[in-house]
Amino acid sequence: MERVGIIGGGQLAWMMAGAAEKLGVKLIIQTPNQSDPAVAIATDTILAPIDDAEATAQLASRCDVITFENEFVNLDALMPLAERGVCFRPSLQVLAPLLDKYHQRSYMRDLGLPVPKFFALEEKSSAQAAAPQIEPSDFPLVMKARRHGYDGQGTAIIKSQSELEATWEQWKYVPVMLEEFVPFERELAVIAARSAAGEIAIYPIVETQQENQVCRRVIVPANLEPKTIVEIEEIARTLLESLQAVGIFGIELFLTATGQVLINEIAPRTHNSGHFSLDAGETSQFEQHLRAVCNLPLGNPNLSCAGAVMVNLLGYERSQNPYLAKRQQLAEIPHAHVHWYGKTESRPGRKLGHVTVLQNSPSAQLRQESLKLAQICDSIWYG
Repeated sequence: MERVGIIGGGQLAWMMAGAAEKLGVKLIIQTPNQSDPAVAIATDTILAPIDDAEATAQLASRCDVITFENEFVNLDALMPLAERGVCFRPSLQVLAPLLDKYHQRSYMRDLGLPVPKFFALEEKSSAQAAAPQIEPSDFPLVMKARRHGYDGQGTAIIKSQSELEATWEQWKYVPVMLEEFVPFERELAVIAARSAAGEIAIYPIVETQQENQVCRRVIVPANLEPKTIVEIEEIARTLLESLQAVGIFGIELFLTATGQVLINEIAPRTHNSGHFSLDAGETSQFEQHLRAVCNLPLGNPNLSCAGAVMVNLLGYERSQNPYLAKRQQLAEIPHAHVHWYGKTESRPGRKLGHVTVLQNSPSAQLRQESLKLAQICDSIWYG
């Protein structure tokens, strides 16, 4: 398969450029705006909303397989294309239980995978109806919009029944999932890929650090007990095998102070927590995804150095500033690799780029060194 269609033209599609060139793959992008990052690297572009099924039919006529940059797709609209033989990877059947957070959580629970306690609110009257089953001691709870939430959007920590009702009203009563608040010690993530032949590749588990529910930095490898590593790798295998998935997945997890692992969310695509692999991995997550969807053997998921820290460069103002001086300062950090996504406008919280700093220190020193390097990056970027 030499022509890959991608629904979505943001930085995740943009970061496939190097891998596509290496593998001899042409990328055809469906995205709404000429200024979207992936337009610059695409062989061909269809300018249309990502949920425009007619545009996706055009995309299908120009490529051998279609994959997804994000989850904001309309499966019902795409189903007729799949029935006509259009190859989607992951398939629409794989995506079906994952796009709605409540359905996703139910799927994992039914597989026997460890998840926080949860339930759904679907009707406007449900908040009142739910009151008897939510004791004051059950708060705080986490409320999540079941569709289209990302980078902390569509997520709120709820501390009382009155706050639940007020927040849901503010959200215009969209269907939501409520889950127990997990007092985690650390947040973790793992990137895993599966090929059509059933080959599975699992990347080193990472520690992710969030601020305001947006990932600020990723430390790889996470410093974990061997049994925890085995448990998380088994979760990834169980999930991909059960789904019979083809492509790369990001799995977000909580680790509690008692060593309990709980799955937070699954992203059926390349993931922010795997960006380190562009510079610190033998095979980047972007190359791995293309290998999986193009029926190529999977690559080595191991690190090419002892460790690394990846720091997201988030917008902190409304501006069209390209921040050249700050990017140059970051690039001058020893063993640093700066990736700038080419977005035309900065706004608070928007992911504008990332920097990965490679490390070759003894394993016992890696985490503290990572935190110091992240602090240096943050002071340059936000200082």
